[in-house]
Amino acid sequence: MSVTIDVADAVVMELAGAPAGTFNQPFTPQRRVLPQFELSELKDLKVTVVPRAVEITSATRAHSQHDVQIDIGVQKRLGKELESEIEPLVELVEQIAAYLGRRPLGSIPAAWVRTANDPIYAAEHLADDRVFTSVLTVTYRVMV
Repeated sequence: MSVTIDVADAVVMELAGAPAGTFNQPFTPQRRVLPQFELSELKDLKVTVVPRAVEITSATRAHSQHDVQIDIGVQKRLGKELESEIEPLVELVEQIAAYLGRRPLGSIPAAWVRTANDPIYAAEHLADDRVFTSVLTVTYRVMV
């Protein structure tokens, strides 16, 4: 099995298993290889989990340390009220970051290391297509 895929799947399971009320709006996270959607598909909120990168270093003679980066994309096509529609989506991204931060992944022995949110939202997606796009990059450490 791939460590990066295992971590991405564990993130999906962790988000899907969050207690009701954890997030300000419901979503069904999906792991995807290529997170591309038609504009019509983005009328509904999409939360997509994609393996991004892995850095492998020696930990012991028998084990390697894998720092696995996972991208979590939050996307939704917006209407005419950008200001009022963006705020709850930015809040959702922050809620996802807070939920995953310092939280072990139940299904695999991975430890949370850091979370980055870049971009907080992609201005070009808003300007060109009225699509909110935010990307969280979460790093987990796995010893293999």
